[in-house]
Parts: sequence; structure tokens; C-alpha cells
Amino acid sequence: MNSAVPAGLPIREYLLVGLVSAALTFLLTAVVRRFAIKVKAVAIPRKRDVHVVPIPRMGGVAMYFGVVGGMAMAHQLPVLRRAFEYSFDPIAVLLGGGVIVLIGALDDRFELDAWTKLAGQVMCAGILVLFGVQWVSLWVPWGGDADALGNVLMFDRNQGGLLAVLLVVVMVNAMNFVDGLDGLAGGLGFIAAAATCTFSLGLLAQSGGDVGTYPPALIAATLAGACLGFLPHNFQPAKIFMGDSGSMMIGLMLAAASTSASGRINYISFDATDVVALLSPLFVVAAVLFLPLLDLVLAVIRRTRRGESPFAADKMHLHHRLLEIGHSQRRAVLLIYLWAGMLAFGAVAVTLFDTSAVFWTMCAGLVVAALISLVPRLRRQRESTTT
Repeated sequence: MNSAVPAGLPIREYLLVGLVSAALTFLLTAVVRRFAIKVKAVAIPRKRDVHVVPIPRMGGVAMYFGVVGGMAMAHQLPVLRRAFEYSFDPIAVLLGGGVIVLIGALDDRFELDAWTKLAGQVMCAGILVLFGVQWVSLWVPWGGDADALGNVLMFDRNQGGLLAVLLVVVMVNAMNFVDGLDGLAGGLGFIAAAATCTFSLGLLAQSGGDVGTYPPALIAATLAGACLGFLPHNFQPAKIFMGDSGSMMIGLMLAAASTSASGRINYISFDATDVVALLSPLFVVAAVLFLPLLDLVLAVIRRTRRGESPFAADKMHLHHRLLEIGHSQRRAVLLIYLWAGMLAFGAVAVTLFDTSAVFWTMCAGLVVAALISLVPRLRRQRESTTT
């Protein structure tokens, strides 16, 4: 894993792989849509839903085959083939992703109970761990000595595997919870995957070509392409939903890419006094997953306080609240894109550019995003005071 290759970022190759995934997903989604209608995998409008007409699901099946196509293309490119030669991470994602897409497709058709899906998610996370997708080390800001700030925690196989399983299960359910508006989960998946790929390419440049940084960039690039190819079919008004087959696959691949990129970083390459550099893996993971995880945590707290199951559905997610404020579906989705993009790419920028400049730019961007989010409520308040 410590082998190095000649310096130089294979950006064009990753773009090609992402475009192949996008094109295949775009073309296959129409085929999957007809199949979903034929097998009656259709979302009938419920009280908590935003859509008002039946819409087919199973879009995640097309996204998965787009990922498979992108991985196949990468294997044919001499530069990106290193992702397969030095690591089993891409194979683990293909196998674990295939199983979770199958479970999701069954749920899209037959509506599996929550505990059956949870068991399937743990099994798919276990597949990743068996192939080596797990945390090896993590820097923490305590326990250091006079020459170094903080300490690096080293995990054994059981500890690292358990942490990876936990991240997969949490991320899968977070993406499942956030999938409530046309184009929302697909757009968030694209933003998070693109940010993770950018972070991995930054690690590749900093390490001078360490082959360990190729797999996470490949996983993220193919996922970004699949989400991008699906969005034209799914953006409001949606012709097809990705369903659990898609949202669970996005969560699994994001968790796998984050673990592959951040869980095995060689901290020796960082300056022992550079807190930002040492924390950058955690910054990126936290920022990429922030909005879905925030929605998940708030939903669990809200439901358990009411004495309900954490898996019980309601209409109080972040996107529902934006609709209540007065935003349209499209504007609510674009606003969440803006928040997610600011957080994810801001965290990546911290690892690549001057920290203070990135900080103030992010603060300005977040203020603008907050003002845009509150415009309908402020407008209503002003109208009520003038009448």
C-alpha cells in the first residue's frame, strides 16, 4: 500500500470514468423505469409525501450499473488500474453495493420492514470490512508530547471494522431519511462524492502518488457520475425515484469512500504541529455527511421523544421545514445543495488553500445561504406588519 507512482494527477482519467458512469446511468434509467412500472414498484402518494401522482422507483438499479460501467472503464485505463492492483476496496464496493441495491430493490417493490433492512445493511457493511475497508488510524487532539500535538489512535481489525460498520449503517440511513424531495438525495450524493474525490486527489498530490489514494477517488468519481446521470430523470418534476435501492447505495459508497480516504492516512506526511492538516480528514468526513446526519439525528430525537420508533416516518425533515417556510420544491432542493456544497467543498478547500481565506469565504457564503433560506419568512413578516 505504500508503493508510490510518478507524480501527476490523473484528473482526465477520473473525469472520463465519471462521465461513463453518468452516461450509462442516464441511458439505463429509462429502461429501469419501464421495468419498475411492469413489476409494480411504484410509489403511491401517502400523507407525508410531497408527490401527488404514482411514480416508479428502483432508480438505484440504473445507478449501480452506471457505477459498474465506470469501474470497468477504470480497470482498462493503465493509470487507474492501480486502484484494483493494490486494494480490494473497489471490488468490496461492487459486491457490497450490489447486495444493498438488491435489498433496496426488494424494498421498493415489497416494502420490507425496518429491522430486515437494518440486518441487510449490517451484512453489506460486513462485506466491506471483509475486503479490508476499515479504519486503521485516527488522529485525536490529546495525548501528545512536547514535540507533537495530539496522538494517533491505532485500531486493530475488530475495532476498525466495527467503526466502519457503524459509519456505513449511519450513512445509509441518513441518505435514506433525506431522500424526500425530487433530486435531493441524488444532488447531495453528487456533491458529497465530488468533494470526497477532490479530497482524495489532494491526498494523491501530497503523498507523491501513494497508490492507497487511488481507490477512494475512484469510488467517489463513479458515484458522482451515477448521481449526475440520474438527476435529469429525478429533478422536479421527477419521472422516477431512486428508491431505497439508490439512497442506500449512495450511503454505502460515501461511507466506503470516506473510510478508504480518511481511515488509512499516513500521518507521518503531516507536520506534527499543523492542527488543520491533521484534522482535515475529520473535517471532510464531517462536512460531507453533515446535512444527512443532522437530519437523521433530529429525526431520531424527535421520534423517540414522542415515544415512537426511530424508523417511524413523519413530515418534519429539513426539506419539509423549508417547504413550510414558503420555498418551492425546486428552491428548497437548490438551497440544500448550496448548504451542502459550502460545507463539503469548504472543508476540502481548508486542506488545499490558505486556511484564513477559506474560513472567511465560507462564513460569507453561509451568511448568504442563511439569508436566502429565510427570505420567504422575512417577506411574510413584513407583509403582515404592513397590513
